[in-house]
Amino acid sequence: MAKKQKIEKTNAARLLDRAGISYELIPYQVDENDLAAGHIAEQLGEPLCQVFKTLVLEGDRTGHFVCVVPGDSEVDLKAAAKVSGNKKCDLIPMKELLPLTGYIRGGCSPVGMKKPFPTWFHSTAPDYPYIYVSAGVRGLQFKVAPADLIGYVHASVADIAHVSAAGIAEASDTHVTG
Repeated sequence: MAKKQKIEKTNAARLLDRAGISYELIPYQVDENDLAAGHIAEQLGEPLCQVFKTLVLEGDRTGHFVCVVPGDSEVDLKAAAKVSGNKKCDLIPMKELLPLTGYIRGGCSPVGMKKPFPTWFHSTAPDYPYIYVSAGVRGLQFKVAPADLIGYVHASVADIAHVSAAGIAEASDTHVTG
């Protein structure tokens, strides 16, 4: 009889445990050539709009901040700049992600970064009973109530994204006609 493989808890998971926040750790198969949220949603069998990606940006006035947006969306840089008190902002270069946050691309979690950054979740997050975000490593997602996660990271909620071309394609695939 094959043993069920034990899932290693991440530092982010231990932080949520310490805070008394309920979550599930959900593993998925990593494809190094496809780290997109769409791949993760497909692996989990969940809608892309409930698989959120954690993006780190830098503003021209306030420095670094975090946006957590649905997988079917792209961060709206103008909206993100406005809510964060910046005139303009942009995603940080990939090479800065690990030294700044302690996380790598495809494994960046809003929980447990090297230091706390101002964080905004997209306005759709509270619409769901649960969302998925990275648990801090590739191949592992948190399934967590958005209100608990938003409260834990002291985030705000704002309209900081717009649906991407991939999101439009997925939405049209779910509409059955005839």
